[in-house]
Amino acid sequence: MHTIRDPNNDVRLAHKGESCLIGGRWNLSWFKMSLDRAHLTNEYHPEFGKVKSMRALHELVDQNEPGIRLMRQWVEESDLSCTILQPSEAREQVLTSLQITTRSPLGAIAYETGGILVDGGWLRFLGSGHPQLRRTLPGWNDRRSSKFMLVADDVVGGFFAINGGFFGSKLGNVHYWPPDDLEWEDMGLGFTDFLIWSLSAQLHEFYASLRWPLWESEVERIHGDQCLSFYPFLWAAEGSLAESSRRAVPAEEAYDSKVEIVRQLNR
Repeated sequence: MHTIRDPNNDVRLAHKGESCLIGGRWNLSWFKMSLDRAHLTNEYHPEFGKVKSMRALHELVDQNEPGIRLMRQWVEESDLSCTILQPSEAREQVLTSLQITTRSPLGAIAYETGGILVDGGWLRFLGSGHPQLRRTLPGWNDRRSSKFMLVADDVVGGFFAINGGFFGSKLGNVHYWPPDDLEWEDMGLGFTDFLIWSLSAQLHEFYASLRWPLWESEVERIHGDQCLSFYPFLWAAEGSLAESSRRAVPAEEAYDSKVEIVRQLNR
């Protein structure tokens, strides 16, 4: 169990989720409708509950209250090394696929950035794609998620997803699939609070058990579309940060292979 603190310094414990079989195709229309029915909180997306049909790009780009202004302020005030990557030419397609306005932090990341690298690249938020982080939000979720949305991951092979019903009733909460466990954990935070939290020094406390001496120099050589793969696996009884070997592999391999392992174990 990983301990996290929210932006208001209220200590929370992330709850273990049920053992999950992860897979299937991400059904965007179902995900949008489930969020619409649930009237998800303003912290995640202030306009869910209003969307009745697919909206055009000009309806999604908020010129009055763009979320990127706040995000840039949060990044500038962060004690961590953070990089906002330039958005790609695919950003319009990415935003219209997601149907999220740029007033929301998630929509702002999707449209105004190619992604965000936090703490020297340890944590990666997906956006519209960039040479340092080619994966896009809709592209990464295609055929990988069902009733949840993958939004970020870390260099040690942990993945973050917004609950759209797959993890139970707390819709909108961010869940974490850590490299040292086969179960998902509820972070107890909506996406906006999770983003703010991830830009704070509390990130170091959260990852204390998954870091090794001089990790910074190793992480800076790993591409944003790669994760470290450990063997023996960190979730196995034989695995440990000290004893397991590690190598950089494509993020697709890290995620998909773990999905397959869980599938085999649940047979």
